[in-house]
Amino acid sequence: MPRTLALLSLLLLPLPAQAAGGDPTVTLEYANLDRSYLLHLPNPLPATPPPVVVVLHGGGGNAESAAKMTGFDAEADKEGFIAVYPNGTDESRPLMNLFGKSFRTWNAGGCCGFARDNAIDDVGFIRAVVTAVIKDNGADPKRVYATGISNGGMMAYRLACEASDVFAAVAPVSAIQDVQDCKPAHPVAIFHIHGEKDENVPIDGGVGKKALDQEGKQGRPPVQQSIDFWVKRDGCSVTVRSQEPGVDMVNYAGCEAGTEVQYYKVLDGGHSWPGGDRLSRVLDTPSRALDATFEIWRFFSTHAKP
Repeated sequence: MPRTLALLSLLLLPLPAQAAGGDPTVTLEYANLDRSYLLHLPNPLPATPPPVVVVLHGGGGNAESAAKMTGFDAEADKEGFIAVYPNGTDESRPLMNLFGKSFRTWNAGGCCGFARDNAIDDVGFIRAVVTAVIKDNGADPKRVYATGISNGGMMAYRLACEASDVFAAVAPVSAIQDVQDCKPAHPVAIFHIHGEKDENVPIDGGVGKKALDQEGKQGRPPVQQSIDFWVKRDGCSVTVRSQEPGVDMVNYAGCEAGTEVQYYKVLDGGHSWPGGDRLSRVLDTPSRALDATFEIWRFFSTHAKP
């Protein structure tokens, strides 16, 4: 992303939210970088090994803003899973950091920013986070999931491509798969949510009116291309279409290893987390036609590694 555009975006972003409930920020050295993640353990703790949901912020966000935007802490407490919010990376910005701002991104392949430009090994980092969470908290290694919005959603797709041994399912929101050579070793269940009015990552592809990164300004493929890739990879044989008020849904079933691919199109949705908080003027007002966090956990809860 051009420096001036990145700085302009920073001015539109909120100050980092405080961690709800005093959840700890855990530091982890990986690939000679000091990395971190916010850890939320369910209250009360379940008697059986809990699942893990990795929640990835969008470009310019952070762990705290992802927690606040999605409300996954409350869902974790209700359903008994561990919510993990990793932080992406950014270049050193002394002036902006002084005001508590940064422009953290993920290396999702073709997107985005500092992480992509510096070939940051975010797949390796998130693998290390999951390993630590399982070891330290007795989590269930067969029930590990990832979700995220925008650049975070693209990163979730990359995890499905390159860490299919770890993740049973991923749920990208307002994203596309941006990995040039995706060769997952195992099938992964996919739950994709996208606003029909998204002008950052247009649902039909092309150049988004609000695209900030360079690839977005050159045009993106349609979302259906990402869906079709996983329908083919997972070997799905059944297609069921349905509707609810404000949401068109397609379920691709009959897939390998009990996986499935679901695609929810939010008719009045823009580039935002449906049912969540709007934390920045960069993002659109979230649709209320769908509670993304509820639906994502509903999907995750039905899928586990064999």
